[in-house]
Amino acid sequence: MKTIGLIGGMSWESSAEYYRIINEEVKNKLGGLHSAKCLLYSVDFEEIERYQSEGDWKKAGKVLGQVALSLEKGGANFIVICTNTMHKVIADIKEKINIPILHIADATADQIKKQGLRSVGLLGTKYTMEQDFYKSRIESNGIKIIVPNEKDREIVNKVIYEELCLGKVDQKSRDYYKNVMERLIHNGAEGIILGCTEIGLLIKPEDSRVPLFDTTFIHAIEAVNRSLVD
Repeated sequence: MKTIGLIGGMSWESSAEYYRIINEEVKNKLGGLHSAKCLLYSVDFEEIERYQSEGDWKKAGKVLGQVALSLEKGGANFIVICTNTMHKVIADIKEKINIPILHIADATADQIKKQGLRSVGLLGTKYTMEQDFYKSRIESNGIKIIVPNEKDREIVNKVIYEELCLGKVDQKSRDYYKNVMERLIHNGAEGIILGCTEIGLLIKPEDSRVPLFDTTFIHAIEAVNRSLVD
């Protein structure tokens, strides 16, 4: 079994989900008392979020690059960044290490292609929904990305940072997200990417009439698959 290096804490709420899913999947695959070989470096999200809001992505990349290097030195065979948004600085992180990074968008695109979908809606932070670093990675697989309108993007983002990252799950926010998803479906989305690792805490498969692609679950399962390949 290869050792998974997890860059977590962004937020720790979703990092805990990664740890749970990864270990449950290892147990499912190997049985007995098996659990995952992994290292988790949990950062202070207050610091990273400040760099995000200030647009200082280079500084954020430098911090996470050092984290990745620490994981490599600790024995990690590959890196999993437990957040969609911070894949924006993946190039800066790669510069610091000699082990691969398992990209969350690649794993997600593979699952969308398996279902034969051609267009999907994207929910996430405003950075993920509005900037190109994530959308282009999905679209390079021949998949069209549809994002919410400006008002919906603002509210989706606000719920992530002011509620979900703080462990708050609110029914009114769930209802709003469901309405946003309906508007995306009306605009042609055949499925919905839960493109922030906290959204799966709020939105479940029964909340959507089209397939959901929970990036936390997809990424965690792919990490297990990678760790068990000879």
